[in-house]
Amino acid sequence: MVCCKRFKDRVCIITGGARGIGAAIAYRLGLEGCRIAIIDVDGEAARYRAESFRGEGIEAMYIKADVSIEEEIARAMEAIYSGYGSIDVLVNNAGIGFSGKELEYQSYDEWRRVIDVNLTGVWLCSKHAVKYMKKLGGVIINIASTRALQSEPNTEPYSASKGGIVALTHALAISLAKYRIRVVAISPGWIDTSEWQIPSKKSTLTPLDNLWHPTGRVGRPEDIAAIVAFLASNEAEWITGINIVVDGGVSSKMVYMDENIIFNSLEILLQDKELVDLIRAIVEKSKIDRSVKDRLRIAVNSG
Repeated sequence: MVCCKRFKDRVCIITGGARGIGAAIAYRLGLEGCRIAIIDVDGEAARYRAESFRGEGIEAMYIKADVSIEEEIARAMEAIYSGYGSIDVLVNNAGIGFSGKELEYQSYDEWRRVIDVNLTGVWLCSKHAVKYMKKLGGVIINIASTRALQSEPNTEPYSASKGGIVALTHALAISLAKYRIRVVAISPGWIDTSEWQIPSKKSTLTPLDNLWHPTGRVGRPEDIAAIVAFLASNEAEWITGINIVVDGGVSSKMVYMDENIIFNSLEILLQDKELVDLIRAIVEKSKIDRSVKDRLRIAVNSG
């Protein structure tokens, strides 16, 4: 529950702030007194979000800009500084996903676009915000991903971009320390952004999705917003140059693919313990005659 105005009159820029994690971060900081500036490539979505914030008493402006285009970012930072008179916090959140194609089918254009937005965008926004931030100091918070540390198949452009953010974070932290600018990265795990879309969507999570996490649920944008609010505050003034993983404990979880995991997962998905016990009994038999195998195959195919 937000109950204070610890960021009163401070100015915070959130890239990709119209939807998802970025919107939740903007809202949380706005509730705590920040004057919010949303930079987003989707101007209509940014306008909608800024107007909704104003309706709740949050001072907010928006600028349509592509974080991978230096001229647009330079103009955006100048406009925000001219409008608000300072830049205290920059949250580099803007990012795009990936096609999921196998390596040999990934195009160079896709690689470049993901790197340009997700990684180069962080560098460009930091470069042009620092021009104004170095006068009084401030905080830069970069949203990376657990994909910087572990991968699923066919995620090369995305994983490389997020890994680059983690490395760029500690480089910036050392370079900008002389200006009293702290730089921190956050690597979220699985975050369900359904409610922070435009319009908001209904979550499609399953019980298994939630129970996979040691904390018992998939993450929410508000979880990331909460850690951003802490890192942007004076309470975190001795924290810089690091990457903080916020993933409900998943990356710390040792996983062995054995029968118990399979059957426990089936029980969660099917919500039918008797059926799962029956399947387990069949599998555990040392020999299954051909007719049982055929019946199982027909049942699977017809299901």
